Amino acid sequence: MNPEKPKEMGFLEHLEELRWRLVKVLGAIVVGSAISFGYIDEILNLLLYPTKNTTNPISLQVLSVQGMFLIKWFISFISGFIIALPVFIYQFWKFVAPGLKINEKKYALPVVFFSFTSFIIGVSFGYYILIPFSLEFFSGIGSGHVENNFSIQYYFSFLTWLMLGAGLIFQLPVVSLLLSAIGLLTPPFMRHYRRHSIVVIMILSSFITPPDPVSMLIMAFPLILLYELSIGVSWLVNREKS
Repeated sequence: MNPEKPKEMGFLEHLEELRWRLVKVLGAIVVGSAISFGYIDEILNLLLYPTKNTTNPISLQVLSVQGMFLIKWFISFISGFIIALPVFIYQFWKFVAPGLKINEKKYALPVVFFSFTSFIIGVSFGYYILIPFSLEFFSGIGSGHVENNFSIQYYFSFLTWLMLGAGLIFQLPVVSLLLSAIGLLTPPFMRHYRRHSIVVIMILSSFITPPDPVSMLIMAFPLILLYELSIGVSWLVNREKS
């Protein structure tokens, strides 16, 4: 038996490793949430800022006694998740790394950096582009006799859905990098199914954005660019492997 060959782990050992990696991720989220809660007022002011720049005034209301308390904890948790995202990506990669080849393991740090950066860009796109446009669009639909009084719980749910949805969708180049690294994706395959992918992108955009065609197109345009970028990422990975 070759002493240098790593010992294969059994099923229970894989479960134990997964458990400890999940514990580390949850610990990172707890720490990130605690840090976020210390700056919760500043974070809330930042998230409420888009409501102050619409043509039609928007008023937010708390409709339950414990409303603001729950919102602060909810926003702290979401912020903690974003802070802990690099830890989550790294722990996921370390869990699957033993099953990868040596030349595939070198993508660990690029994947962590690329994924976190793509997520932040997606969240920023949602905050600076999608949310202001959506608020402007929906606040202007009502008649002059109806005030825009929105539930603050619904506003933050709406905000979170758009920002996190955009952040996850912007992971497309990262998925391309991972699948190309393990040999499941090639540039010819992606070019062949480009039209099919555009249809899927349109469907995803309709789910993430509010139900109007303009918002859907605003979301779909960068996704199509990301798909083309993903083809380039796949080409670079496959060129290095050849």
